[in-house]
Amino acid sequence: MITTLADRIRGLASLFWREVAKFGAVGGVAFVIDSAVYIWLFSGPMHGSEVWAKAIATIVASVFSWVANRFWTFRHRKQANVVREAVLFAVMNFVGLLIASGCVWFAKYVLDLNDKPSLFIAGSVVGLVLGTIFRFFAYRFWVFNEELDAEPAYSHDHEILELHHKEKSAAEAGSGGPATGEFPSIKN
Repeated sequence: MITTLADRIRGLASLFWREVAKFGAVGGVAFVIDSAVYIWLFSGPMHGSEVWAKAIATIVASVFSWVANRFWTFRHRKQANVVREAVLFAVMNFVGLLIASGCVWFAKYVLDLNDKPSLFIAGSVVGLVLGTIFRFFAYRFWVFNEELDAEPAYSHDHEILELHHKEKSAAEAGSGGPATGEFPSIKN
């Protein structure tokens, strides 16, 4: 029982780190898209409107990110209801957009930093890092949150956890189970 539970936990941790790696790769490409659009906008068509330039760059990168995360990073978790998933994704990205644009606003209007390198660092480094941390957990737990039961390797996780909970309850109540040395077997 303990070995099986430990194997499941290692498997879930491995899946989590694979998701982090894929999310990081998608984020790297989205960073390039976001940065290129941001630099182009605030150096050209939106000169003087750095906060709006950051917002538009974030929207463009977010569209790429949704497609890549839906069909690659979290493909085993994508929801059947695409509209609901897209709306949740848009809401979470709006919060991420507010974080990144807020960093540009803070740098420009509170810290009075008006040079392009400072504004770029505020939006595309500090804002993107803070927004990315928020987005990973938002995507993982709210947007792409289908149960792992669809993946055969993890289909019995809920049963193991429920069995462990029942054994613990039985031991605490003194009514057999692990307290008497009898452990039920788990079949995979």
